[in-house]
Amino acid sequence: MADDVTLSAQDMVELHLFPWWLLLLWGILALLLGVALLMTPGMTTVLLITFMGAYWLVGGIFALASLAVDRTSMGWKIFLSVINIIAGILILIYPFYATLFTLELVIIFIGFWACFVGAAHIFQAFTKKDWGNGVIGIISLIFGLLLLVNSLVAAILLPFVAGGFAIVMGLCSIFVSFMAKKCADSVKAA
Repeated sequence: MADDVTLSAQDMVELHLFPWWLLLLWGILALLLGVALLMTPGMTTVLLITFMGAYWLVGGIFALASLAVDRTSMGWKIFLSVINIIAGILILIYPFYATLFTLELVIIFIGFWACFVGAAHIFQAFTKKDWGNGVIGIISLIFGLLLLVNSLVAAILLPFVAGGFAIVMGLCSIFVSFMAKKCADSVKAA
């Protein structure tokens, strides 16, 4: 099994799909974002949501401008452009409220999704007589209901959770980048 992973890594290095330095850069950026989310969660989250608003505003303007060149699907382009521009302006005018709204919306979506997945696991547990699926389903259902009942608290905690995940993913990416560099060096030496 380990040989398969090594061969796949060597194939990626030979094909130049993921240069090791790009993985390293990604890991460093994820690590910095994670530290920022844990050290100043409110300010970092507001900054990220503000960047998202600016991105939507500029993207909407460019989508409207693209109609001068390509008029296919004109109705959808105009509709989506106007939505992007309005959302971008609202986020830029009210970044704090937009951040709370966005985080709470994400939590509500995750809560409903967890309830749906939990119900599906519980259904499978009854139909297949699999108690493992039942336990997973109950845990997922409880998790989803807790998120839905305490969505504001969960929204406040979300930057901390995201920061922890970003740190772990950053460290993993840095580790994999050094493995990819080692693999690339061994391919060049051969």
